[in-house]
Amino acid sequence: MRGAFSARAGLSAVLLFCGVSWGLTVPLGKVATGTGWAPLTLVFWELAISSVVLGLIVLVRRDRPLLTRDALIFYVVVAFLGTLIPSFTFYTSVRHLPSGIVAILISTVPMVSFPLAMALGTDQVAPRRLMGLGLGLAGVVLIAAPGVSLPDPAMLVFLPVALIGPLSYALEGNFVAFRGTGQAPVAAMFGVSVMGTLLCLPAILATGQWAVPVMPPGRPEAALIAGAVIHGVVYSVYIWLVGRAGPIFAGLIAYLVTGFGVVWSMLLLGEHYSWAVWLALALMLSGIALVQPRKREEAPADAALPIGKGPA
Repeated sequence: MRGAFSARAGLSAVLLFCGVSWGLTVPLGKVATGTGWAPLTLVFWELAISSVVLGLIVLVRRDRPLLTRDALIFYVVVAFLGTLIPSFTFYTSVRHLPSGIVAILISTVPMVSFPLAMALGTDQVAPRRLMGLGLGLAGVVLIAAPGVSLPDPAMLVFLPVALIGPLSYALEGNFVAFRGTGQAPVAAMFGVSVMGTLLCLPAILATGQWAVPVMPPGRPEAALIAGAVIHGVVYSVYIWLVGRAGPIFAGLIAYLVTGFGVVWSMLLLGEHYSWAVWLALALMLSGIALVQPRKREEAPADAALPIGKGPA
């Protein structure tokens, strides 16, 4: 009995570590925009640094990534849906929006993923989960309401941009659920990161957006490097957690990333929010609680793994 409690407590501590760390990457991303670089350049360096971190982990684990035709197609699709598109829209929107607002909007991933899964026939309608969708939508509407949540009405135009990322993550999650990674998830993520880096580079060079971090790095460059390293390390820890505790328990991280994204934004950036933002956060978290599958609805662990910037 005591051993089971101790094991559960240890897994809960790992889950908390992942949530705290991944939540930190949201305000770090906003600080990174202070480099003045184009969003695509920020995405490139995030991917390049993550590739190095994940490459070292793959080397230690001896999980050689596959180079088959199917694997390469997987890398390309997931690189676009799980990294290039959502990271580009993240850096574009977080430059103009409070990072706490962006953290709340990221939590819409499971609420967008569910109707997509229903449309693809991989999930079924459930009244409880439909109610969760309604609560999530109410939270988004509350944030978008003129003069209620946003400090500047001009920021409203960037809300749809911020919501493109969750939609892309949801598409990616359903793609992975339908197809599977086909190999060890860390090796798959390494392949995706390398592919994303290679796809970014020609676009940056062609548009004249190439930039190199200064040494020693300033505050924005340090934030970019820290965020990329955190993502690579925490992603690997999260995969371990899914294998040990299952995707339903690990899926609780959605609450933690959103909550700590808001808390870190307040602590590091001095952000303050109106009552409407806190109400929107409560609606979003309630929506996640209802949309998340229960134990009897648990999907295969491989299908539950996020292969992008943050948890799906």
